[in-house]
Amino acid sequence: MSAKIGLLSDVHAKHAPVAEALSIFKSEQVDLIICPGDIAGYFDEINPVIDLLIESNCQTTIGNHDQSYIEAHSEETHTEEYHFLNNLPEKLEYEIEGKRIYVVHAHPPASQHGGIKLLDVDGELIPEQKQYWKQALNDVDYDVLIVGHTHQVFAELLGDVLVINPGSTQFNHTCMVLTLPEMTVQTFALQGKDPVKSWNWGKFIHNE
Repeated sequence: MSAKIGLLSDVHAKHAPVAEALSIFKSEQVDLIICPGDIAGYFDEINPVIDLLIESNCQTTIGNHDQSYIEAHSEETHTEEYHFLNNLPEKLEYEIEGKRIYVVHAHPPASQHGGIKLLDVDGELIPEQKQYWKQALNDVDYDVLIVGHTHQVFAELLGDVLVINPGSTQFNHTCMVLTLPEMTVQTFALQGKDPVKSWNWGKFIHNE
């Protein structure tokens, strides 16, 4: 028996691509939806986005933009968006179809900054980065690591760990479906646009 997991990330308070991703997940009949953070940031449609995530029972970790939103709205603790973001965990762990899964916004154990960057500005794999992160994740005792933050789209086996970043629904125009126990990943384009494998590359310092 296989299980399908819908993956979306770094939605940054933009409603339309999230709605499209969730529609894809419904068509693909996924069993679970996961988002490794950054619900807030850049756009101002956070309430309808949160409503979509709640309705779809999306399991979400907190990202750096979410933490910033909480800090900036500390006087608005009664609002739905504050309550939702403030209650997001730093990490999620699952065992599905015999595969152990770890979810975090940037990188283990619970970082919201830095992140795993494997691709260059053109979206090509950087061998040195792959080797760096293979060594850095050597002690991660999971089969699948799901991250976001860097706005890169990849599913790479680093040692014994399949590291997946579904990319930003808004900026990379992507979401993914992970099938277990097969460990296969399918990428879907959003908004009628070609996927951007690496967005805003220059923002992230080498190996940070």
